[in-house]
Amino acid sequence: MKKMLSLVLAAALLLSLVPAAMADGMADWEPFAENVTITVPVYDRGQAGVPNVESNYWTDWIQENFGNKYNITVKYVAIPRTSVMEKYSMLAAGEDLPTILMEYDYPKVTQWAADGYLATFDMAEFAKVAPTYYNRMVENNQLTYTQINGETYFAAALRPYYDTTYTFQTFVRMDWLEQIGYDHVPVTTTEYNEAMLKIKEAGICEYPAGGVMVTGVGSDQNYAWRTWPLDEKEWAMYGDYNTPALGWEPNYKLLKNENYKFNAGLTNPEYYLTNTEDEKTNFINGKSYSYGSYISANMDWLTAFYEANPDAKLAIAPVNTKVDEQAGSNPGYRTDNPFGMMVGFSNFATPEQIKAAWMYMEWLTQDENLFTFQWGVEGETFKYDDKGLPVSVSDYNGDYKMGYNNNKDYWCITVEARQAGTIEDIISNNLPHDLPQDFTEDIIAWYHDKEAVRDAGWAIDNAKFSVAMEAEAEYQTTLVNKYKEYRDKLTMCAPEEFDALYEQYAQEYLDAGWQEIIDERAEQYEAGFSTHLLNVTAEEVDLSK
Repeated sequence: MKKMLSLVLAAALLLSLVPAAMADGMADWEPFAENVTITVPVYDRGQAGVPNVESNYWTDWIQENFGNKYNITVKYVAIPRTSVMEKYSMLAAGEDLPTILMEYDYPKVTQWAADGYLATFDMAEFAKVAPTYYNRMVENNQLTYTQINGETYFAAALRPYYDTTYTFQTFVRMDWLEQIGYDHVPVTTTEYNEAMLKIKEAGICEYPAGGVMVTGVGSDQNYAWRTWPLDEKEWAMYGDYNTPALGWEPNYKLLKNENYKFNAGLTNPEYYLTNTEDEKTNFINGKSYSYGSYISANMDWLTAFYEANPDAKLAIAPVNTKVDEQAGSNPGYRTDNPFGMMVGFSNFATPEQIKAAWMYMEWLTQDENLFTFQWGVEGETFKYDDKGLPVSVSDYNGDYKMGYNNNKDYWCITVEARQAGTIEDIISNNLPHDLPQDFTEDIIAWYHDKEAVRDAGWAIDNAKFSVAMEAEAEYQTTLVNKYKEYRDKLTMCAPEEFDALYEQYAQEYLDAGWQEIIDERAEQYEAGFSTHLLNVTAEEVDLSK
């Protein structure tokens, strides 16, 4: 029988076998005798106004300052953000995988390992080449996540503030709320639905709840619909968000609410044809109440919004701190993973290419290199404020124009967020300050409210398994596609048909592989090969003080 190590034992073994790396690293590097080419993935998000992701000033900067010095050619491969797994599958079929494979979601990278895409490697050797990167993993207890079945497959990038992430914010039409008599932004499900009805009935917006097509992976996160206290085994079986949990009670409650909103005329009846860019355009054009986005120093869509709506007033949707007894929802939310990108290396790569990839990761992790990649050129893309902290030039459009979210899709291989100063400084410096409204204080308050909700026990991480999950690898794609179909039908059916239809689809979903996935998760949980639930109870938080 195959030996398998639990996450805890794997981490302990790693720590015993690999001493803290000495800070030699780059001091011992020499150029390769013969040129080595590495290929590095970068998300193509289909965003207008950003440079070509495969070739721009910053890809040339990497080549000039890193690649040429060590006789390494660095090439970038565009990975469509909405079809990551499909793109990697195509590349694998052609034996053309990039040297580096990386993703945020643990089930995706474990699937790559199960499919044979990834090479195993010696963490002690990685530590010699990339001591800064390695020691940071040790300091942040991330070695736990680098192994599957006792073999090392991954290095883990840093994710600051992973359990209180502030980088994604929802902007809402406060002026519309004021028109219907609200002096605050509704946060519970019940109050939100009531407000949307009032906006619709007042003739302000035909379909205020908007809507966007369901893509499957990551859709319909049900953390706010779960019943507390959480059962740990149930959490391990159903809790992952990459394969939607059709048939689980929290998913039922979530979709019941979606069905209500659709039949009440709150949701755009063509939401299933609406992609994320259309959703953004609808918000700018006054066709929906809210829009969620990652914040950055340059948010073109906000500029466009105020140009189209000069008298509008926006607000940040606050942190929910209330249990909604009527709707059965609560303040529960999914934390980010306690790591950023999970970084693996192609099974088709040569040892020289893998070493060059490690060198690339270590070089980017050096403070001076990372700072330039994140902030750009002083006097062009950023300037220093009176505290001596960097501040991005939000409307910069010159030769040094940076990629999406300040080049994040490049430097995410080492860290998930820019850090300069206190959390208040970081938030301020990652927001535009040339708009009619400044959201700095609102988002700082949001962040501290999130800390209070986390401390009260409402933050939920997903179970991570230290063994290859074969059923997940086999059935996930099929289930995601089925979920998209079933979800739309459940959203749009008549309310009196919902329960019977949900029961039917839930059974079909089980039969299509979901039963095997949850059984496998239960088996591996019972065998001790999963992480554990940190917060199993929660209390309502009072933020009125």
